Amino acid sequence: MELEELLKKFKEYSAQDTTVLEYAWSYSSEAHNEQHRASGEMYFVHCAAVAEILVDYKMDQETVAAGLLHDVLEDTKISPETFGKEFGSEILNLVTGVTKIETLRFSSRDEAQAENWRKMILATAKDIRVIVIKLADRLHNMRTLNFLPREKQLEISHETISLYAPLAQRLGIFQLKSELEDLSFKYLFPDEYQSLLTKVQLRYAMREKLLQDFKLAVETHLGGTQIPHRVLSRAKNLYSIYRKMLRQEKPFEEIQDALGVRIITDSIVNCYALLGTVHSVFKPVAGSFTDYIAVPKMNLYQSLHTSVMAASGEIIEIQIRTEDMHRTSEYGIAAHWRYKMGDKGADRHLDEKLNWLRQWMEWLQDLSSPREFIESFKTDLELDQIFIFTPKGEVKPLPEGATPLDFAYMIHTDIGNTCIGAKVNNKMSRLDHPLKSGDLCEIITRRSSAPKKDWLGIVKTAGARSHIRKYLREHGQLQD
Repeated sequence: MELEELLKKFKEYSAQDTTVLEYAWSYSSEAHNEQHRASGEMYFVHCAAVAEILVDYKMDQETVAAGLLHDVLEDTKISPETFGKEFGSEILNLVTGVTKIETLRFSSRDEAQAENWRKMILATAKDIRVIVIKLADRLHNMRTLNFLPREKQLEISHETISLYAPLAQRLGIFQLKSELEDLSFKYLFPDEYQSLLTKVQLRYAMREKLLQDFKLAVETHLGGTQIPHRVLSRAKNLYSIYRKMLRQEKPFEEIQDALGVRIITDSIVNCYALLGTVHSVFKPVAGSFTDYIAVPKMNLYQSLHTSVMAASGEIIEIQIRTEDMHRTSEYGIAAHWRYKMGDKGADRHLDEKLNWLRQWMEWLQDLSSPREFIESFKTDLELDQIFIFTPKGEVKPLPEGATPLDFAYMIHTDIGNTCIGAKVNNKMSRLDHPLKSGDLCEIITRRSSAPKKDWLGIVKTAGARSHIRKYLREHGQLQD
């Protein structure tokens, strides 16, 4: 990519003056002038590629500049003081944050790896853009992994699929998450990857007409509604299909919803109107409807999900969302940084939207054991959510495997601390009972009751664990 092309793409979504970007390009190019990658190409090609990924995610100028410069402090003799004078504290802090991650080694799968991830999360908690730069850096490294020895490929791919891809998912950056997963899958299980790729390509060639017929039928019926919309076809990424095959213990041929469509419209009201139209034309699959608009996922994701039977008998998954929801589903957290540039009023609720992430970071910070930290980190990264009802009909999202005790702390710290039991669907239940989506959970409390040490082995969420540890520490029952 050339500078002119980068600037052109950046100016398509930003009115910021590009002087800093141009200077960052020439500065990084000069700093890495004599360095080469394993492929033999100039090292700066990698820096430019990272910047291009950040521009694709429509990040602000400071982030893109930091992407160009992300390896300068680590790989050259330029000091932080000199760098800071050239680019200011904001870009210096971003590059320093990425450099801190670079110096951590995650290759071993023991306490040291857990402690490194702990340091990374805490180092980047102040500015989420650091993680976005690191994800862009990792994506380009994965795209060029074929130049490294096999042992290194396996090490980097394992780290990517177990921690970087889930982190991208937690931030709602699904495009990036899917590519990281598929690239890791390609190196970790090359035979399975190639076999699945061949089958998927064959199936899509055969199902192309089915999809076109389905889209045409949708268009025909939606056309008369006067509701603005566009229909996009969507193929699931290979790794998610592979995981589904393992989970359901089925061959690829029996996996139903590897194909789907997205219907994008202009308002929430129209999302529900389109859902009604789709269900009146095609038979919905029982139990397949999920409303992520009324109850968004923790990473801001919103859509209506339903599966319907096509005329051919095939099941097709449909997602219905607004343009704004679609952008968030593609770019996640990254989509919201754009509003910080210029139009300050465009997303006044950005801080509220990012509150869950800051809260999560604080909870993780409270965990003293590296092993406990990494387990909690991975649990909370799992975005297979369940939805639990309170007796008043409110819905609370929790990670899969969460218990009534997690639910109690989700409602309020005091409810959790004084919990003595729970009723699930009007029947008494153990506190360690795994909840299922749709369960009605009522927490029973006693004012004189208090958290117990064995609760730490019952709860799944970082928030609940943090509150229990805090109470036990304050009452001298837990030594850090």
